[in-house]
Amino acid sequence: MKFNTKTIHGGQIKEKAYGAVMPPIYQTSTYSQKSPGEHSGYEYSRTQNPTRHALERSIASLENAKYGLAFSSGLSAIDAIMKLFSPGDEIISTNDLYGGSYRLFEKVFKKFGLKFVFTDLRNLNEIENLISSKTKLIWVETPTNPMINIVDIEGLSKICKTNNLLLAVDNTFSTPFLQKPIDLGADIVMHSATKFLAGHSDVILGLLALSRDELAEKLFFMQNSSGAICGPMDSFLTLRGIKTLHVRMQRHCENARVIANYLKKHDKVDNVYWPGFENHPNHNIAKSQMNDFGGMISFTVKGNFDLVKRITSSFKVFTLAESLGGVESLVNHPATMTHASIPKEERDKIGITDNLIRLSVGIEDISDLVDDIEQAIN
Repeated sequence: MKFNTKTIHGGQIKEKAYGAVMPPIYQTSTYSQKSPGEHSGYEYSRTQNPTRHALERSIASLENAKYGLAFSSGLSAIDAIMKLFSPGDEIISTNDLYGGSYRLFEKVFKKFGLKFVFTDLRNLNEIENLISSKTKLIWVETPTNPMINIVDIEGLSKICKTNNLLLAVDNTFSTPFLQKPIDLGADIVMHSATKFLAGHSDVILGLLALSRDELAEKLFFMQNSSGAICGPMDSFLTLRGIKTLHVRMQRHCENARVIANYLKKHDKVDNVYWPGFENHPNHNIAKSQMNDFGGMISFTVKGNFDLVKRITSSFKVFTLAESLGGVESLVNHPATMTHASIPKEERDKIGITDNLIRLSVGIEDISDLVDDIEQAIN
């Protein structure tokens, strides 16, 4: 089954009761049993729910994985992964990553004895020097948030296998339409399905996909024991969003390409971060592991924070808001919004400066988007 067909049919089972084309919303907390311990496969909805299972089978199909797990948010999915480890274990992470992930690592799990090493994962030669006997996991975003850096997943996978480490990839920006980390050697794929997968800015949800039996068993145990599961309505909405993922991502990519090239030529714009440019660091890696270059762009303007505030507050089609990946275009100021939890000195090191703006390019008419950027900047 090809990918575009998988978004609609992948992992789905025909509904037996009435032949519903869409998986029903099983809005129930519990299920009747014929006798103690004898049931139809479902006992309690924290543990099992048919609507959630339909979504979990869908993400497994799209990522070419054996298992899928759905959570109440992307961060709760990451939380489950981190709970696989013990005090004293070390995790190597991208230094340019979502502020919420950084906060979870540094403010929550660090006090429970996990150690996090943040580095530029584009430089594979330096990673071996950071691995110790306590290292258990390498955590990757690619493209990264918000600097749109590209990390070589297959190259990292070889390092992880040599050193008996797990490799987890946050695939939120790419989605499986553009990139399939498990095919490139990753052990776990994570999505904030709130973003491109659900695609309509109306749900908060996280997903994991993986193929290793023992690892899946541990994560299912964590999902059930900690209870950070998504509800059936959110599962339904995300599954509905996935059914149009392929057509939406095509338009996200098409629009982003036009806007990136427009910004690159603008005399008031300094740097544009988009992996489709031939001079973008690791552009060739992006070409080899992605099917296109995505709908996310960051850029810096030639001016101070006052200018940035004026620009970001002047958009009429783009909306100034947190999050990304919806059908509507969003503009974000990482330093004061999504990445404010990262200390300023750390933000400055990786390029998250006060004059950096991040765009989530939606699927509106491209001429309206370009006109909106033009009037906002000017």
